[in-house]
Amino acid sequence: MKIVLKDESEIEVEKNATVNEIAKSLSEGLYKNAICAKVDGKIVDLSTKLDKPCKLEILTNKDKESLDVLHHSTAHVLAQAVKEIYPNAKLAIGPSTPDGFYYDFDFKTKITQDDLSKIEKEMNKIIKADFLFERKVVSRDEAIKWAIDEEESYKVELVESVPEGETITMYSQGGFTDVCRGPHIRSTGQIKAFKLMRLTGAYWRGDEHNKMLTRIYGISFFSQKDLDEFVKMREEAEKRDHNKLGRELELFTTVDYVGQGLPIMLPKGAKMIQILQRFVEDEEAKRGWMLTKTPFMAKSDLYKISGHWDHYKDGMFVLGDEEKDDEVFALRPMTCPFQYQCYLNKPRSYKDLPLRYDETSTLFRNEASGEMHGLIRVRQFTISEGHLMCTPEQLEDEFKGCLELAIYMLKTLDLYEDASYRFSQWDPNNKSKYIGTKEQWDEAQDTMKKILDHLQIPYSIGIGEAAFYGPKLDIQIKNVWGKEDTLITIQIDQMLAKNFGMEYTDKDGVKKNPYIIHRTSIGCYERTLAYLIEKFAGAFPLWLMPTQIKILNINDAVIDYCNEIKSKLELNGFRIEIDDRNEKMGKKIRESEMQKTPYSLIIGEKEKENRTLAVRIRGGKQVFDVNIDKFISNCLKAVNEKSLKLPEEF
Repeated sequence: MKIVLKDESEIEVEKNATVNEIAKSLSEGLYKNAICAKVDGKIVDLSTKLDKPCKLEILTNKDKESLDVLHHSTAHVLAQAVKEIYPNAKLAIGPSTPDGFYYDFDFKTKITQDDLSKIEKEMNKIIKADFLFERKVVSRDEAIKWAIDEEESYKVELVESVPEGETITMYSQGGFTDVCRGPHIRSTGQIKAFKLMRLTGAYWRGDEHNKMLTRIYGISFFSQKDLDEFVKMREEAEKRDHNKLGRELELFTTVDYVGQGLPIMLPKGAKMIQILQRFVEDEEAKRGWMLTKTPFMAKSDLYKISGHWDHYKDGMFVLGDEEKDDEVFALRPMTCPFQYQCYLNKPRSYKDLPLRYDETSTLFRNEASGEMHGLIRVRQFTISEGHLMCTPEQLEDEFKGCLELAIYMLKTLDLYEDASYRFSQWDPNNKSKYIGTKEQWDEAQDTMKKILDHLQIPYSIGIGEAAFYGPKLDIQIKNVWGKEDTLITIQIDQMLAKNFGMEYTDKDGVKKNPYIIHRTSIGCYERTLAYLIEKFAGAFPLWLMPTQIKILNINDAVIDYCNEIKSKLELNGFRIEIDDRNEKMGKKIRESEMQKTPYSLIIGEKEKENRTLAVRIRGGKQVFDVNIDKFISNCLKAVNEKSLKLPEEF
């Protein structure tokens, strides 16, 4: 039987030879280092038998996919250890994740973070024993019987949800067995380093109406060095985590009785969002965008025309009951159907196009409780939203303009190097999720592909990530924990204009539907602020900092001079605080540093007498005998240029 290897070379093997056997026949080194394999692009165990010609790629610990398999296998070792220590605990699910693994358990007695070291000790015993992972294909009835016999009620539910006729596999290592799709590593001994990170609560199947289980998170690697580097990175992430740092810097807070996903912006955080908002609105106006202001809610009639009622209703906050009320309203999850009314306000000609509307939009989305995270995923947020109507001939240039605006924003905020691009497409196997025909989607996606390729945008493809009405370019960014979200999006829509009767009279006198580009320029302000907190660890550029300068008096005799400095700085637009408490100067300086203040002006008798400043720059550098006008001039230049660096020479 012929097998094609990664380098396109071909070998002959016996039918039903395992990947393990093939690896050994190729090289002893490859056999020892093999973790899993790809057969015709699908990840499989090394014990997999090959019964037909195929393309085979044997993966080692150098391959990214191998780490995912290692994580999954370590989750099984975690489950085995838990069952050894807590025999009455019930197993739920234990998948790998982009940054490790977790397993959900139903413990009869509550466990705490302190119990993780005991579980780790048991896991080390299992790893040292080097148990083989053994795969077995079973029938649905066999799997259900096993789960019932083992009194694993969650596993019974999982197996019963598997469609009839679908292959079910079970994996065993040592005396432990679990229902699992796999694949897994060869044996537990291939886990060279691991750590259990934390435990949290998690609803069974993510449904808040189900029982709360205990979720244990962990990470594993093929070397201790990789684990040490991960722990170091984790420590840095904890320092930069916006959820922690944003509260310490008094940028935002949350309150249980206000509601999850509804952050309250404190004065400093609100000031930063105001600065960003004014910057964005001014920049959009320079590029021909016209500001609109539309309602926060609408009748269901509007959302039925747009398709949101049929395709997005579960994600909306609905006000009223369709069966009881004459009129049912909903808070807006996006602004597009509202801004279309501006277009429809009067007849349009091709001479009116392109027509660009923008809005600083407050939106509402009924996100699942388990998805909430600080400022990154919330239920009420504000977004730099815009909708552009154009002719087909204008589409590429206008798309390019939207992309250039987004890139300008990213570069200004120093997020450009952190961003990646995803071409989000529809899933033709899930047509009920979308409006339009296959032909319309093919046309829209082909158009967008040509534009992206022509603009030489390096993108990945996300099947099923499109909006229900059209494909989009998502500009992705990761938080400090490695979780990726969309920051900015640019979408092509050739369907909703027709739904709303949006037309223009073309040069030939024929009425046509415009193309629509949906776009954000800086994305959601709350999410952007979260990434900025993490990017700069709270030490923001001067132009963004809510408090740019603090004035610290050495004694009460210089208060008048401090107020004089404050007035002069405020006249030049700076945001100033005076710390005139009767505290030691060392404490005032430490607190100013902890608040990441760019400049602390230390004012004593000498400064008052000489009409100068003693400037302490964030980070510790000090400059004495500074001329106040020179200080103002250099700082104004940095603010106006939106410089990422603080001036240090005055």
